[in-house]
Amino acid sequence: MHERNNLERVSLGNKLVRSLWNVCCLLFFRTLPTRLFWPWRWLLLRIFGAKVSFKAYVYSTAKIWVPWNLTVESGSCLGPHVICYNQAMVALRKGSTVSQYAYLCTAGHETHEVNNAQSGLITAPITIHEHVWIGTKAFIGMGVEVGCGAIVGATASVFKDVEPWTVVGGNPAKVIGKREVAE
Repeated sequence: MHERNNLERVSLGNKLVRSLWNVCCLLFFRTLPTRLFWPWRWLLLRIFGAKVSFKAYVYSTAKIWVPWNLTVESGSCLGPHVICYNQAMVALRKGSTVSQYAYLCTAGHETHEVNNAQSGLITAPITIHEHVWIGTKAFIGMGVEVGCGAIVGATASVFKDVEPWTVVGGNPAKVIGKREVAE
């Protein structure tokens, strides 16, 4: 599992680049039809620091908080209306799919100090390994690693790492099956 980090104050420069990303996203990313403009979205994401394969798919309706904290490898897909709240790094390894309306969340508040107004935001990266399928409306929490070949069922809420080649579902997600590894 990834370490969770306290988030330092966000710099003015970071806020300005995020604002520029939001404007560019609104004008040049979200408004263009998905299937015809894959290369345009790859270029725009790369300009803003994302590491996106030219064989990856990022839908125009995906909401990406900061592109410079995003890696999408070959054959992977951020589906329609995915929310990628990536205050920390989000990595999709080869051949993985994040289905429509899924939520990838790399930040939250310190839970042991909920009554403390000074409690800070904490962050931790999310890694989705090779050949993973994240189902519709699934929630993947900060610091989670989803192992190679795993499936996260629709509407599942994942707060702990998912072992390779397992199927999880529910809230909180629990193992509901194992996948056979194709020989």
